[in-house]
Amino acid sequence: MTTPLQFDLSTPDLSAWRAGNTGTEGVWHFDSGLPGRHVLISALIHGNELCGAWALKGMLEAGVRPQQGKLTLAFCNLAAFDRFDAGNHDASRFVDEDLNRQWSAERLQSSDTQERRRARELQPFVAQADWLLDIHSMHEPAAPLLVVGMQARNLALARVLRSPGHMVIDPGHQDGVRMRDHGRFGEMDSDGSDNGTRSVLIECGFHGDMSSRTVAQDMCVRFLQAAGTLPGDALQQLLPGWLQGDCERQWALEVTGPVVARSADFRFTQPFQGLECIAKAGTVIGWNGSEPVTTPYDDCVLVMPSVRQAKPGVTVVRFARRRPL
Repeated sequence: MTTPLQFDLSTPDLSAWRAGNTGTEGVWHFDSGLPGRHVLISALIHGNELCGAWALKGMLEAGVRPQQGKLTLAFCNLAAFDRFDAGNHDASRFVDEDLNRQWSAERLQSSDTQERRRARELQPFVAQADWLLDIHSMHEPAAPLLVVGMQARNLALARVLRSPGHMVIDPGHQDGVRMRDHGRFGEMDSDGSDNGTRSVLIECGFHGDMSSRTVAQDMCVRFLQAAGTLPGDALQQLLPGWLQGDCERQWALEVTGPVVARSADFRFTQPFQGLECIAKAGTVIGWNGSEPVTTPYDDCVLVMPSVRQAKPGVTVVRFARRRPL
């Protein structure tokens, strides 16, 4: 049984921003009228991940508008957010199923769950965007991670952003397609060509840590500046104190495979929190039912280990090799 974690981050009041200005609840869109990238920043893909909602709310309150191109801000799973209870926050991750596994054509054609209906509402905004920043937080206290997928163009962007310290290079999850892999965002670089898209997912730390909001705010400033949506001086004037210091060093974590739970009874041998480097191949790190789970190679890094959502088919940890970025 998992131990409850203290939830210090308060719940943002979104009442003034819930309607949006697009006809789609929770979605705001601003057009500078000048050429430039269409940037989408999304939050609340999971209803208990409040840090991104705080960041979007702060940008809207500050009157952030693009000086070139377009900017869309989306509060995504409001139905799950409405169920949020800090004392049982895992219960508000979603209503019927994970919204961040619904971004395949097959699932988007279906409307038989709350999350699939919401994904269909949001899909046109995702399809129109050139750059996507998807803001998340974690089940366990851990250092922030930037998930860049398998595309070299996203890893190049991570270098420009200069934060956080670890970049996750991965192909996604077995149980469904993420928003950051949808459509053009999921296309692979071909012969060095660039389709103009960038899509990254920031894991800001534990859901309830105050620091997760700081990470989300910092990344929004970095992303908007890198996209050319607003210059750095304008962002710092509108959002004073949001930009934090650069990381001294960045690392790439090349995911080699997931560990998928067979039941809710998956357990680890110790309370891993992520980024542990297990020195020896064959080290037992957990039990999937009666079967031991062992590290596949020396110096194996554990990426986001957690059993708080464990059930058949859910990834409970990923193995990765680490190298300097």
